[in-house]
Amino acid sequence: MKDSRKTLLVTRPLCPPWDEASKNFAYFLARSVSGTPMTILTHGYVDGLPASVTQADIYPSERFDLRAKFLLFAALFRYRSRFDVTHYLFTPTKSNSRIIRRFACPTRGRTIQTVATLREDLYSESELRRMLFADRIITYADASKRKLESMGFSGVERIYPGIDLERFRPTPKDPALLKRFGFTEQDFIVSYVGEYARLGATDMLAETIVSFHSQYPDSNIRFLWALRIKNADDAAKKAEVVARFESAGLADRFFCTDTFSDMPGIYNLSDAIAFPVGDMRGKFDVPLAVIEPYACGKPVILSDIPLFKEFSNPDISITVPRGDGQAFIEAVRALESDPERLAAMGRAARTYAEKEFDLRDTARRYGQVYEELAKNPA
Repeated sequence: MKDSRKTLLVTRPLCPPWDEASKNFAYFLARSVSGTPMTILTHGYVDGLPASVTQADIYPSERFDLRAKFLLFAALFRYRSRFDVTHYLFTPTKSNSRIIRRFACPTRGRTIQTVATLREDLYSESELRRMLFADRIITYADASKRKLESMGFSGVERIYPGIDLERFRPTPKDPALLKRFGFTEQDFIVSYVGEYARLGATDMLAETIVSFHSQYPDSNIRFLWALRIKNADDAAKKAEVVARFESAGLADRFFCTDTFSDMPGIYNLSDAIAFPVGDMRGKFDVPLAVIEPYACGKPVILSDIPLFKEFSNPDISITVPRGDGQAFIEAVRALESDPERLAAMGRAARTYAEKEFDLRDTARRYGQVYEELAKNPA
């Protein structure tokens, strides 16, 4: 007999463009979890979902602005007695948690909060206790799980955010992309997949790359900046970096994608991926910009941020000190000069992604949580 228990995914607008990690994850979850009717909150109609998913078109646009948040809270108030499981998939804040607890908490059924990052740089332990109110807390990383358990939370579970291993898989370099960015088959391509204005790596990388190409003008190592322009700060920082390359006479060595929908194509165009960021403030505990390259069989050059220890090891990645451009370049050159090591790390990275980050396993585990909570109503 088909399960009739209902689950609500509480999210920002689920709609294209699919360029934001939390809504991408919610979309994949809705598409992949079987056995329970699910309702999602959308702007317009979303393709590619099974018939068991109901689309509640409550948002007037793709923006998650003040008006959208008001409409979300109004919908949650209307839905208070409708669902067996209510699953919150946006980052909790003091204000949204307070509003939900006071005005829009379910009057029946059980609740889940998936916490992608605790933001300990912003919130005290007492504030986190007030913000995390659900019956079950799910974290992205073991480090956050241990932190919450040390604060007295019980029943905390860690479920890694799975990725689509069919979409993110090793493929040959796309000749059209090589041509588009002015690369050749002989080039050793390293793609930086961080952000322009945040994460504290842009200036270090720009200076390091300019210095490297000035010192080794005939090197076949090429750098691709696969970064989005998300706001005015990003645009300003990009302009600053472009000017830096132009002033050094290296404008033809600066390649950037801006917003680019085919990230598997970028990863597979690359020989290695760079993510030597200075901090992770405001980012999820598990950056998919590291896991997706693993799935495509690419080693990643990471900084020595403690959080990264959970999903890095010498078989799949190289760790360099934060802000150390020389160590970064040495890591790149070590990979470029050792094709056998590069290939072995790529194979190990793919195996690691298959073992730890398969979306099917993530969907299965969330399905088990939904079933367990629905069978044990409050």
